[in-house]
Amino acid sequence: MDDLAKPKNRALFLVSVAVTGAFAGAAVWLFFFAMEHGIDYLWTEIPHMLGVASPELASGPFGFLPYPFFVCLLGGLVIGLYEKMTGAKTDDLNQVMAKVKQDGRYPYDNLGKLSLAALLPLLFGGSIGPEAGLTGVIAGLCSWVGDRMRRFGAEFRELTLLGTQAALTALFTAPVFGFVAPLAGSADGDEDPASDEITIKLPKAQKTVVYGIAIAGGLGAYLLLGQLVGGGMGMPRFEAAQVGNLELAWLIPLSFVGTACGWLYFVSEHASEALAHAMGERPVAKAMLAGLVLAACGTALPFTMFAGETQVDVLMETYLTIPAGMLIATGLVKAMLTPALINMGWRGGHFFPVIFSGVSLGYGLAILTGADPVFCVAVCTASTMGAVMRQPVMVVGLLLMCFPLKGIVCMIIAAAIAAGIPLPKPLRK
Repeated sequence: MDDLAKPKNRALFLVSVAVTGAFAGAAVWLFFFAMEHGIDYLWTEIPHMLGVASPELASGPFGFLPYPFFVCLLGGLVIGLYEKMTGAKTDDLNQVMAKVKQDGRYPYDNLGKLSLAALLPLLFGGSIGPEAGLTGVIAGLCSWVGDRMRRFGAEFRELTLLGTQAALTALFTAPVFGFVAPLAGSADGDEDPASDEITIKLPKAQKTVVYGIAIAGGLGAYLLLGQLVGGGMGMPRFEAAQVGNLELAWLIPLSFVGTACGWLYFVSEHASEALAHAMGERPVAKAMLAGLVLAACGTALPFTMFAGETQVDVLMETYLTIPAGMLIATGLVKAMLTPALINMGWRGGHFFPVIFSGVSLGYGLAILTGADPVFCVAVCTASTMGAVMRQPVMVVGLLLMCFPLKGIVCMIIAAAIAAGIPLPKPLRK
C-alpha cells in the first residue's frame, strides 16, 4: 500500500495540500499588489510630480503630452535589455501546463529573474495578462517544496499540480477553471489523450477532495489578504442579463462578430511571429518597436493598454459615454495588440486582454442594436474566447464567475459556435 494509506502521512499530505494552496494564493496576491502599486506610481504619481496631464488608466485620451510614448518606449528599452542581459523568458500558460503534466514538476532555477520578467511588461502598460509568467513561478516554487518533502512519499511531488490549480483559481477567481485547466490537455484547449492520468494514487473521489482543498486554500488566502490589506484583482462581475426575443435574434450574429474578433487575434499572432523572426535576435529593437505600437494604440484608444481587468469595471460604468465605434475598435485592436506584444518580447498571458476585447465589443454592439448590454457582452466575450481557446467548456468554466448562471446557455452556444468554425488554414499552427 502506498504511503497515503497510513493515517499520519495522509494527514500530513492533506495539511501540505492546504498550505500549498494558501501559499499559491498568497503569491498571486503579492504579485498583484506589487503590480497595482507599480502601475499607480508609474502612470499616476510620476505624471503628477512632473506636472503633466495625468493619464488615467482607463478614461479619455491621454492629452497632448506624449507621456505614453515616453513610458512605453522606456519600457521597451528596459524589457529588451533585461532579456538580453539575463536571458529570462517566461513561458506562456500552455507551456507551463504541458511541463507540469509531462514532468509532474516545473524548473525552479532563476525564479527571481522570471518573476521580474513577468512583472515588467505589466508595469509599463502592456496589453497582456499576468497568468503566464506568474503561474510558472508558482509551479516552480511548489516543485521546490515538493522535492524537499519526497521523503514523506512520492505523492508530495504532486504539490506542483495542486499549487498550479490554486494559482489559477486565485488568478481568475474562478474555481471551476482552476480545477479543470491543469487536468486538461492544455490551457488553450488542445486535446491530450493523457489528460486524465493524474499520478496521485488516491481513489477518484478522494482526488476531488484533494483538489478542492488546494483550490479552497488558494482562493481563501487570496481573498483574505485582499480584505485585510487591499489590492488584488480578478474577473469582472456582471448583473443578470435580460434575454428576450430581440436578444435571441442577435445571438448568432453576435457570435459571428466575436468569432471574427478571435480570428484577428490569430492574424496578428502570425504576422508578428513573422516580423519577430525577420528581426532576428534583437530583443531591444523588438521590445522598443512593440512599445511604440502600444503607445500609439493607447493614445488613440486608451482602453487598449494594460491587462484589462481594472478597465472592465470602469467600462461598466462609462460605456454609454463612449461612441459605439470607439468601443468596437477598442475590442478589435486590443485582440490584435496582445499577441503582437507577446511575440515582440512583452511576454505574458492573453486571457484578461481577450476577455476585455469581448466586453468592449459587446458594449459597442449593444449601443448599435439596442439589445441588453450584459447579454451582448456575455455572447461577444464567450465567442471571442471560444475562437481563441478552441475549447467551449474551458471558456464557460472561466466566465462563470463573470456572468450569472441565467446566461450560461447563451454563453455555451456562443463559445461552441466560435470554437466549431474551423480556423482558416493560413491562421492554423
